[in-house]
Amino acid sequence: MAVTEPAPVSHPPAHEGILRRQASRESAARTYARSLPIVPVRARGMTIEGADGRRYLDCLSGAGTLALGHNHPVVLEAIRKVIDSGAPLHVLDLATPVKDAFTTELFATLPRELADNARIQFCGPAGTDAVEAAFKLVRAASGRSGLLAFTGAYHGMTAGALAASGGAPDVGVTRLPFPQNYRCPFGAGGERGADIAAHWTQYLLDDPKSGVPAPAAMILEPVQGEGGVNPAPDGWMRRMREITQERSIALIADEVQTGVGRTGTFWAVEHSGIVPDVMVLSKAIGGSLPLAVIVYRAELDLWQPGAHAGTFRGNQLAMAAGAATLAYVRENQLAERAGTLGARMLARLQALGTDHPSVGDVRGRGLMIGIELVDPEADPLTVTAENGSAPPPDPALAAAVQQECLRRGLIVELGGRHSAVVRLLPPLTLTDEQATAVVDRLADALRAAERSPYRRAVAGPTR
Repeated sequence: MAVTEPAPVSHPPAHEGILRRQASRESAARTYARSLPIVPVRARGMTIEGADGRRYLDCLSGAGTLALGHNHPVVLEAIRKVIDSGAPLHVLDLATPVKDAFTTELFATLPRELADNARIQFCGPAGTDAVEAAFKLVRAASGRSGLLAFTGAYHGMTAGALAASGGAPDVGVTRLPFPQNYRCPFGAGGERGADIAAHWTQYLLDDPKSGVPAPAAMILEPVQGEGGVNPAPDGWMRRMREITQERSIALIADEVQTGVGRTGTFWAVEHSGIVPDVMVLSKAIGGSLPLAVIVYRAELDLWQPGAHAGTFRGNQLAMAAGAATLAYVRENQLAERAGTLGARMLARLQALGTDHPSVGDVRGRGLMIGIELVDPEADPLTVTAENGSAPPPDPALAAAVQQECLRRGLIVELGGRHSAVVRLLPPLTLTDEQATAVVDRLADALRAAERSPYRRAVAGPTR
């Protein structure tokens, strides 16, 4: 009698088990893992390889953290050098050669007027902690507690940073209108809309009956990222600097996502030529590792020892990786490259609107680009002088586009007030060929999503 071999048992791929265990073990607060169900195992430059063997072009870049992409050789060499040297990896806020080199390189990139008279505070490893430090600093220096922030802002998830962000309920922060072209809060758009926004800010601060006491500071993003990739007009930025300077209000520039060449200049404030009193820096300054600092005018340095601290504010590996990244971006003129290549991508994406009425607006600066998707068949929500009737945002279509991009090997993020803005944050090392591939895959994904009968069922924010 012949012995038959048992039938082979079919096991699901290993990456499916990893995803299943993540879903069962991690909190309901997880974000990117919901819309990007991949298990990265290798990465280099702009390319990520998943455990299933598929490759992806990464236009998320660690939410803007990876200025040089994944595992850039200069970053890896800087990390290895520290490890091989035997230097301590944890030193609290003690002085080290690694920290000195990082600070020197960082100061070399700052607006000269600030760098010549600046102090730096190393914070906990996340940008939100640096925002908290900035608030403490200006309150200690001014003796005032109030803050000015803007609609659509995002500054982090800790209590004070969240209170200054756009979605915060019932907080003691005065909310000011952020100028936009496509959905101007005043129905004007362009320079006129920006002028009205600036006028309202000035009026509110000077009106003795406005209910707004003299604040400690104004915090703003030169380009709102999570808010939908809304670049601040340069003229409006200069008005905010004048308004705050004339009233002894500190101006805080949140450059957590816009910094290190992302928008076409090393720091986004350079587009307008303003010099803020405080700059909040994180993400790319750590060269892919956790690092956050504030840099500010020496006159504000009035707090007491220990007024802001953090156990992991002395991350030596992050400082080494950060110094290498800053130097590489500066020496290879990657900021200028980001401006040129970003403008080219922006033009190609804007051309999609000719054949796709669902492309409501394409905007951005450098390699920080957003495509707002709308429902052209619905009734308009906002009427602006420059754009006519703006259809309502279509978050379901945006979510469908994100999934179609993933199927085509392209990782993109969603943002904006209704998660209807497809966001691109590729590394500054993006090649011409990769830029073309990104636009081509996105355009193909948009066509597929528009045809999909299921896209209406994918509604709701993903973050």
